[in-house]
Amino acid sequence: MNQQEIKYITRFIYFVTRPREDGSLLYCSGVNVIPFLPITKGRHKAMNNPVIRGLQNVNLDIRDMALARGAEPITYNGPGCEGLSPTEDIWYTEQILFKNPPADFARKIIEYAVVHVLKKMDRAIMLNAELPERALQPVELEAFLELLCHKYGSNT
Repeated sequence: MNQQEIKYITRFIYFVTRPREDGSLLYCSGVNVIPFLPITKGRHKAMNNPVIRGLQNVNLDIRDMALARGAEPITYNGPGCEGLSPTEDIWYTEQILFKNPPADFARKIIEYAVVHVLKKMDRAIMLNAELPERALQPVELEAFLELLCHKYGSNT
């Protein structure tokens, strides 16, 4: 197995892959609802937060990617993703276990998740913001999201 642990963690989002001894790959993901409030507040219905929906939709895409590449995605609620959120805010998290992942799958899903979670959130909020087409470094992404929240922040 050529998988390696990959961590992409900011105070807004995190995506982490962890190879397991049995050859499977654990994927941990989370979004912090609190720092996104300036751009989500007043722009969605109850129980339909675009940040949470963005993560859910990205993870559905990643499941499809896994199936297309011969891996088996399994919803996972066991150990392995504890302590990844860097703040004590309100985090929505999901975990997926991939059996028989391709050798480069960990890197591909992290890159996909970082870019597409923003696009899915933007589409839901209808900001039509100019978003990066590549995965920024975590520090760059955090600065970008802070700027986005300031620029498009709601005063309500």
